[in-house]
Amino acid sequence: MDARRHKKCPFQNKSHTDARDVWLSSEVSLYESSLNWSSECPASDLNISASLCWRQNEKLCTPVLNSTLEDRKVGRNMIYNTSAVDKHPQMCLQLSLQGSQEIYCRFEAGMSSWEVHMGPGRQSVVLFITSLAPASFSAQLCVLNERECTPMGQVHSVTIEAYTTKTRIHVPLLFLAEKPCVQVWQSHPALLGRRILCPDYSSDRCGMYAVAALVSVVIVALLGMFIHRLNKSGAAGWLCIREPVLLVCSSEQSAHVSAVCALASILQGELSASVHMALWAQSSQTKNGTEPGTGVADLGPLPWLYGQWEAMREAQGKVLIIWSPEATETHEKWREERANMQRSKRNMREEEVSGGRLGKCKREKAAVKKECDDKDWYTQTEPSTVIAPVFAAALACLEGALQECKSQGVALVYFQGLCHSRDIPKAFRGVPRFCLPQDFRGFVQELGRMKRQKRTGKLRWNCLHRLLAKVQSVWLARQLAKRLETLLPQTQGKKTQGPSDTSSLIYNNF
Repeated sequence: MDARRHKKCPFQNKSHTDARDVWLSSEVSLYESSLNWSSECPASDLNISASLCWRQNEKLCTPVLNSTLEDRKVGRNMIYNTSAVDKHPQMCLQLSLQGSQEIYCRFEAGMSSWEVHMGPGRQSVVLFITSLAPASFSAQLCVLNERECTPMGQVHSVTIEAYTTKTRIHVPLLFLAEKPCVQVWQSHPALLGRRILCPDYSSDRCGMYAVAALVSVVIVALLGMFIHRLNKSGAAGWLCIREPVLLVCSSEQSAHVSAVCALASILQGELSASVHMALWAQSSQTKNGTEPGTGVADLGPLPWLYGQWEAMREAQGKVLIIWSPEATETHEKWREERANMQRSKRNMREEEVSGGRLGKCKREKAAVKKECDDKDWYTQTEPSTVIAPVFAAALACLEGALQECKSQGVALVYFQGLCHSRDIPKAFRGVPRFCLPQDFRGFVQELGRMKRQKRTGKLRWNCLHRLLAKVQSVWLARQLAKRLETLLPQTQGKKTQGPSDTSSLIYNNF
């Protein structure tokens, strides 16, 4: 007895036609108002759909929304009505069968009744449309992808009379981040198919890059001219020091003297400052423009320093005391000697009260002047170089200025590698201090600020002048700091030399 058998038909009600065989065995013929597709396979057995697509390039044809064509099946043929289709060469017929597509582009140039091309506008694109017949046209932004061009934004329309040349449609680019394209179509009488035009954003970027490069070249050229002007004319620009500057050395070591002379040369040569220094006034009066009879050798170290200090105060200049480790020792000895002198004077006054001679009292009172706190403490008969008595007198004047709260025109300067901030006594903590060349930028701005406050009053500089002055200040400060850095290492090897080489260093740095 045979086993029960079941009948199963796997291909019943299913098409076993291969789409690739259909496309290979078919052909398309174009007529005036229709397109005829024929195949070896019966058309009645095939479920083929037809729509339009816009050919972007050889590999991409973007489907056009709502562009399905009407068809008629006649035997083995499919006839599609193209009477209402925009017959542009890039408008193609896309046939779909079982998920497979075949594209046919049969329209030729000259078959379309209207043309459009695109040009750039200000935050927009401009469409130039010409038509051989009266018609209305519409345009809209769209975002292009592989499947479609998704519409976005407002629809812009225009009506053209017959033979009108280049009617314009302005389409604002409101979605630049999406890099949209523009789809254009004939809206009345309506034609199937939309042309998709995409701006060349790469060329826009190249244009932006070109403009940015041009602006950069102009800025670099202007900066080069600015630097050339600075190199040619020094600091004769927006920043210079017009008030006088008094430099006071505190050590006879050759390294210290070399650095001070280098700083003086920079201030005078690059910033056009009127620099006064005992070493220069002693060694070369005529070169500094000093009047005869007013040098250190003529007046003596102490009267010269007192006169210069008073001149700086009247001219609102700046007194720069260059500190050193030796200055700390000198300051301690100075305070001890000053305390001893005060005790001696108190003893003398007590003797006078108890019956001392009146003439001696008058001579002591005449010798003590309060202008710079006991100028006669450091007598010129004491064997010393110019540096020591001038520095001691400067200490006396500085202490007097601190007691009277008039130390605004005084600053302490020390050189990196030769001194440290901890070497400066705590009694001078309220005096501005600068470490060179590390703080050279702030140092230059501090000296230049006196000029601006004095000559501009309410700071009525315009923005351009302020910017240029600031740029010049920063650039010049860096240049001078580098120059000072190159000078200071040369003095490191001379740090242990004594004061015997001071005179030669003065002439070498002047």
